[in-house]
Amino acid sequence: MDAPETRVVLVTVGDKDSGLFLVRKVVEERIAACGNLLPGVTSVFEWDGSIQEEGEVLLVLKTSADLVSQLVDRIVELHTYDVPEVVVLGVEGGYEPYLKWVHEQTNQESCHDQK
Repeated sequence: MDAPETRVVLVTVGDKDSGLFLVRKVVEERIAACGNLLPGVTSVFEWDGSIQEEGEVLLVLKTSADLVSQLVDRIVELHTYDVPEVVVLGVEGGYEPYLKWVHEQTNQESCHDQK
């Protein structure tokens, strides 16, 4: 049996506290299985007609393919930016037991304490 389709969602936030809040919410709501916070990201972009350089935290969220739309909507709802970076990447493969775990953790009907 093939592993369920999994997606990785990348999101930048302004600081660790904002990132922890967002990740905890989407994991509690079971629309993401887990998230990693990678501090020390420097983003360079144009905004309001000038080049900006900002320190940010990169979030790496893992979810089931069928929950991507719901996760993106929730991220936008919780995020503090006017136009948050939310990028969805397909997963070509991986360790099948982990990919199955992602699917189990994001199964809305499962018990929360499956461990």
